[in-house]
Amino acid sequence: MNDSPNHVVFGAGAIGLATVEALRRRGESVRLVNRSGSAPVPEDVDVVGGDAKDPAFTTAVARGARVVYQILNPPYHQWVQQFPGLQAGVLAAAEATGARLVSMENVYMYGRPGGRPFTETSPNAATTRKGRLRGGMADHLLAAHRAGRVEVAIGRASDYFGPRGGGQTVLGDRVFRPALRGATAGVIGDPDQPHTYTYIPDIGEGLALLGEHPDAGGEIWHLPNDPRTHTTRQLVDMVYHLAGHSRTRLRSVPTLALRALGIFNPTVRELIEMRYEFEEPFIVDSGKITDRLGATATPLEEALEQTLADYRARARNS
Repeated sequence: MNDSPNHVVFGAGAIGLATVEALRRRGESVRLVNRSGSAPVPEDVDVVGGDAKDPAFTTAVARGARVVYQILNPPYHQWVQQFPGLQAGVLAAAEATGARLVSMENVYMYGRPGGRPFTETSPNAATTRKGRLRGGMADHLLAAHRAGRVEVAIGRASDYFGPRGGGQTVLGDRVFRPALRGATAGVIGDPDQPHTYTYIPDIGEGLALLGEHPDAGGEIWHLPNDPRTHTTRQLVDMVYHLAGHSRTRLRSVPTLALRALGIFNPTVRELIEMRYEFEEPFIVDSGKITDRLGATATPLEEALEQTLADYRARARNS
């Protein structure tokens, strides 16, 4: 390992890489930690491999850091088995080193919206297995903060899209790749319901902000979303228009088809309990982080265009 950096990012997926980029734009020194010890990052980013469930490893790799970021994301069908241990490893590192812990979360813990936008004061009302898990993990972090063991800031994002999102995102491979070809995109649920989507680079910028802002600690923050309300169909229409097609080709994958696919695909099987997100209006209000910390979202059209450009570039290089 190189000299101790100011920021240590646990997790090298699309959001971890976006956070590294946001920190580098701020001129910060960064270490990226994942299992393999390799990642597509510039040479000035130290990459270390190891098991984040091992507190001795996480403490050693975070020594000297001002901020550590928990952006780990185990395989979707192994959340219950792996996620608590991964978070515990990063929490142990933050406690041992005195660093602020910034935790990346989704909004599963809120449960069904019931016709209301989610805010940071929405209660944990999940009935799904994954929603209850995420709620319990968040409560554990906030309890550690209240006990004075560690300073915690929590960032939450809705379903996300953006560069490197790939098959892990609802508006990823199943939308942008077919749009480039003029083929049929596939989405889950009712595409005519309003739905908030968060842009991956905005997530990275938001997490970096939570790492540095003096007022961020001890609170939950919804990471910046375009405040305008759109349906999934409207977003897909924009993608096809940006790809140069006058006609959108879109189908919703039926629940029966998901169940059939889930017999063979554990990730699809786990998606079924979260289908409610796409069957009614699902709005995540991020006004708090804008009003209090000054964070703003990339305009939706620009975010979709940049994501499509990333898919074009990857298609050319494949």
